[in-house]
Amino acid sequence: MNIDNAVDSGYKGKTLCELADGPVTALHGVSQKSADALKAAFSVETVRQLAELDCVKIAKAIVTLAEVEHCQEKEDAEEKLIDDAVEMSFPASDPVSVASSITRIEVPPEMAPAQLDHQNSAAIETIQGKTAAKR
Repeated sequence: MNIDNAVDSGYKGKTLCELADGPVTALHGVSQKSADALKAAFSVETVRQLAELDCVKIAKAIVTLAEVEHCQEKEDAEEKLIDDAVEMSFPASDPVSVASSITRIEVPPEMAPAQLDHQNSAAIETIQGKTAAKR
C-alpha cells in the first residue's frame, strides 16, 4: 500500500507498523505546534494513540452514519409536494366535491387533439364547433 502521500517526507518508505508507532508529526499536515497541542489536550504522542482516541472513533462513526442517514426534512418536503399535487388534481376540500361526493372528473373536457393544440385558437374553435354540432 502506498501511503507516502499521507506522511511527511522523513517517513516515506516506512512500514505501516513503524508509522503507527511514530509521532503524530509523521502525518502530512500535522505540525510540531499541533502535535504539542494534541499532547497537552489528549496525551497523544503517536499515530496509534491518535487513532485510538474515543472522540476520534465517535467522530468517524457519526460522519460515516450521516452519509447514509435519510434526511427527514428532505423526505417531509418531498411528501408535501406530492400531497399538494394530489390535492390540486383531486381537491378534497372543494365545497362542490365535498357536498356532492364528487372525487374525480368522470368525463374529460372537450379538447383539441395535441397536434392541433399548439397555441392555435382557430383549430381549437374548429374542433369545439364540430363537437358542439355533434351533440
